[in-house]
Formats: sequence, C-alpha cells, structure tokens
Amino acid sequence: MTCDDIIRMAREVADKDKDDPYHAGEPPFIVLTDEELERFAALVAAAEREACAKLCDDSSNMWVDHHECAAAIRARGQTP
Repeated sequence: MTCDDIIRMAREVADKDKDDPYHAGEPPFIVLTDEELERFAALVAAAEREACAKLCDDSSNMWVDHHECAAAIRARGQTP
C-alpha cells in the first residue's frame, strides 16, 4: 500500500465540506471525526488483509509453508 493509497482512503471517508480552520495552505489538511477515523482505519485494515491474503494465494505451490507465508506478511511492514 502506497502513501497515495492511504491519502486516497482518508479523503474517501472525510467530509468534503469540512476544512481545518487553522490551515490555509497547500496541500489541504484532511480533517476526520472519530467516526470517519474508524471508517478510515477499517479501510486500511481491509486493504492490508487483502494484500496479505494475495501473498498466500499467489503461491505456485498449494502446500505453501505457513511459516513462509507468515514471514512474507510480516515483511510487508518493513521499510525498504
């Protein structure tokens, strides 16, 4: 998941009519209510679960080692 993906998801749940009254510059801040923040977290979690599931699904061997799959999922959180 890229930074652009995360920003897109935040904008997806944000009220388009709200703006941060203390920020007038570019780029605009994204203001989220508690409920919007919960929806944003759910979108990010769902996207990450799907990406992790695809790591396991993309294995050419249906008897993939569960430790290898787990290691690949954990590696997603590492910065290159």
